[in-house]
Amino acid sequence: MSVPEHVLVVGAGLAGLRTVENLRRDGYEGRISLVGAEEHLPYDRPPLSKQFLAGQWERTKVDLCTAEDLDELGVRTHLGRSAVALRRGGDDPADGSEVELDDGTVLHADAVVLAVGVTSRMLDDQPGSAHLLRAVDESEQLRDALASASSLLVVGAGFIGAEVASTARERGLAVTVVETGSVPMARLLGERAGAVVATLMTGAGVDLRTGVSVSELTDAGATLSDGSTVTADEIVVGVGGMLDLGWLEATGVDVSDGIPCDHRGRVDGLPGVWAAGDAAAWTDPGTGGRTRLEHWTSASDQAAVVAADITGTEPPPAAVPFFWSDQFGMKIQLVGRPDRADALLPLHGAGLDGGPVKGTVLGYLRGDELVAVAGFGAARLVARYRRPLAEGADRAAALALRDELA
Repeated sequence: MSVPEHVLVVGAGLAGLRTVENLRRDGYEGRISLVGAEEHLPYDRPPLSKQFLAGQWERTKVDLCTAEDLDELGVRTHLGRSAVALRRGGDDPADGSEVELDDGTVLHADAVVLAVGVTSRMLDDQPGSAHLLRAVDESEQLRDALASASSLLVVGAGFIGAEVASTARERGLAVTVVETGSVPMARLLGERAGAVVATLMTGAGVDLRTGVSVSELTDAGATLSDGSTVTADEIVVGVGGMLDLGWLEATGVDVSDGIPCDHRGRVDGLPGVWAAGDAAAWTDPGTGGRTRLEHWTSASDQAAVVAADITGTEPPPAAVPFFWSDQFGMKIQLVGRPDRADALLPLHGAGLDGGPVKGTVLGYLRGDELVAVAGFGAARLVARYRRPLAEGADRAAALALRDELA
């Protein structure tokens, strides 16, 4: 396809901004528009549960760019506006698309990039006093609330819940974490590695209650499914994200599991439309399956691929997914795709056996293939496994490297 005259990026988060930056870096000289539901300029979300929430960072430090930066990039912004409809001009990519905003504005573009994220999932009958944590305004409200609180209840032990619990403990609050699963962060790390996170939590003084759900949530605390109760000055609900793609249903594309894309980010059934970021379900060329990766690095990696595809320039090499979390004085790192694994291979440290967590490194195997590596306070070791992982190392190669690094 020819290079478009106007690229419209819907979503002013990390994926949206990186798409804009990469378009210019790849030599695109046409018009670019950026639509964002929030009034804020693009900002970084990981610090919202850590440095910003702890009061260590000022507001401007979470910004990813300034208004002057966007001016230099030649970007026209529509901030504080949500997209409510997408209409294709025809089956030919050259026909372009229209995006309608919630104020009635209709924007026409030759190429559209859907860089929308996800929204916070809420509990049934969740009181308005319970905090969510996905936007900078929510983090600021929670930070102010914690300043005068002595106790905190966190519902959900995913990485957001764990990081909030860690920050609150550092501020001296009594923290209770409630998790329906048997261990924290099981969806991401698996059961056995999640047990290592549980050791971190309880070792830091968190009252961790697993295998229970919230039966009733009030302003003052919760009643749990086992009949026990928890009282707290403040409550945070961190039970994951949910797709908010109803405005795309009229396109006829099935978005129930995310925006379906090929390995370049091209949206199935919508010529001239791409998607990147948390809501994009990209096809894996190796397996043919689709996956949504709600990771900071994946948003950046996908944005670079989409920009290259739009401009017709050389795409970057395929990237191995990477995730990290800072909690309870420990950096947890994950490289690869643990969701594909069927076995765990201890590589370094004694965290799985109840020993010190720091220095623990775990390999994830699918059959004989190494598909992921997780590390706890072991950045140097994890870095050594990244290249073998990208090259498709097997169990024997992983063990040989383990012995070399011992």
